[in-house]
Amino acid sequence: MKFHHRMIIIIDRISRNILLLLFFFVSGQTIIAQGKPDEVAKNEQIVRKYFNWLDANGRKNFSLSDLMINAAFSLLNTPYVPAVLERNDEEKLVVNLQELDCMTFVENCLALSRSAQYSSPDYDYFVRELRKIRYRKGVIQGYTSRLHYTTDWLYDNAEKGIMEDITYALGGKKFKPQVSYMSSHPDLYPALKDNLPEVERMIEIENQINRRNSYYYIPRNEIQEKTALIKNGDIICFTTSLPGLDISHLGIAYWNK
Repeated sequence: MKFHHRMIIIIDRISRNILLLLFFFVSGQTIIAQGKPDEVAKNEQIVRKYFNWLDANGRKNFSLSDLMINAAFSLLNTPYVPAVLERNDEEKLVVNLQELDCMTFVENCLALSRSAQYSSPDYDYFVRELRKIRYRKGVIQGYTSRLHYTTDWLYDNAEKGIMEDITYALGGKKFKPQVSYMSSHPDLYPALKDNLPEVERMIEIENQINRRNSYYYIPRNEIQEKTALIKNGDIICFTTSLPGLDISHLGIAYWNK
């Protein structure tokens, strides 16, 4: 099974010929998924509906890119709700397919696609894949074990073999993130507010990200000539000039005509 997925870091504009599905819509290995019974049932129903549709349409014949696009369309019209992962006093795996921001949209599509590659996919496979994608090394160990910065998310998931950064292969230029936003604005994050040990841990993580020399991006004036190299289902990330942040948005590429 081909489990790794393509990812591209790009700046904040892209050719109008590409439709981007940008939907503005614990400890150890134990999986703890947030949600009341009726919410869990709704999430299970959404996952089951996706798998059933795939089975009815030849699931085994779909590539991972096809699965990503089908997952994206299965979540069409889902409401955009910011900060859907920031609602717990204790860090838990939040499974919420009824409200999405751009990051959880991409994460859920990737988890759905990866779990669909198993011979008999079910909701538990999806939950395990989501945890593996969202947390450093796939392990929940408090708030800072979640991959908050997108460049850290990309790095860790590439290390786990989940995705492949193809930006350099597309002629990308060096990109040096200088992240500090979360430690500089702890009051914006309930888990960091008045929690100096967690802020200090976040500073350590930010320093690790800033020391890496493995990121590339496609400059704005080169996007047009690269568009033919972008394929259906590619994850596209948009850099930002906002001080302390790396990526402002991400989505899934989809060719329309």
